[in-house]
Amino acid sequence: MKLLDQVRDVIRKRHYSIRTEQAYVDWIRRFILFHGKRHPKDMGEAEISQYISHLATAQQAASSTQNQALNAIVFLYRQVLQIDLGDFGPMERAKRPQRLPVVMTKEEVGQVLTAMSGVHGLMAKLLYGCGLRGCWCAKARG
Repeated sequence: MKLLDQVRDVIRKRHYSIRTEQAYVDWIRRFILFHGKRHPKDMGEAEISQYISHLATAQQAASSTQNQALNAIVFLYRQVLQIDLGDFGPMERAKRPQRLPVVMTKEEVGQVLTAMSGVHGLMAKLLYGCGLRGCWCAKARG
């Protein structure tokens, strides 16, 4: 059985979602191609670190992307190949940048509420007046 078929088989036995299966198989395929189609059994922590560093530097991948790739590769080694990789030594997982919440000033809220009319204006004013600002602002942003 081919390696990627083994990965799919293990993922399905563990009842992972189809999206996880697709993502993991794709990351594992990219990892193997990056290293010239070498078999993962012939590689280890150094090659994994090199690939994740490549994602961070050359491809400027987001931290969540780097973490997903690393999770897929670790899954391959631990669950499919039954190889324990250790703790990766000096390699650290990428961290997500902190995001501060967007908060409207009282003046901005006033401008929005006065600009709204009819049923939508009434709903917005009721939501804001009842202290449901978090719900209303979250819906307005996204």
